[in-house]
Amino acid sequence: MRIPDKYQIWIDIRKRYHLSDAHIQMARELGMNPKKFGKIANQKQEPWKTPLPIFIEDIYSKRFGRDRPADVKSIEEIFRAKEKKKEERRKRKQLGKEFENQPKKQTRNNVTVQNETKGPYPKSPRFEDTRIH
Repeated sequence: MRIPDKYQIWIDIRKRYHLSDAHIQMARELGMNPKKFGKIANQKQEPWKTPLPIFIEDIYSKRFGRDRPADVKSIEEIFRAKEKKKEERRKRKQLGKEFENQPKKQTRNNVTVQNETKGPYPKSPRFEDTRIH
């Protein structure tokens, strides 16, 4: 199964900048753009900048008030979970379509009704005699 580009870019960034799964998850929760990491991780030419992992941790702790996410998952785990959820949704939808194709019984007040007129209201015996034939 091929990983979509929106996840693959994070995997490439993780390898390129030697980041952990926790750092990638923190960056994603912060809404950081992975294409701009080259500007942020330029501490060799610009020594006043902090290294990228420390920079992400600092911003994360300022915004969320904790050092790390409570539940750290890798990009691959997140992708597999979304695919599993999508597959379950497809199965439910397929079962729903199969259920709709079955003939339905009309019920009123938990009593099965057969061979009545197709109106929203039941037949009234009061008006049966006054109909024009």
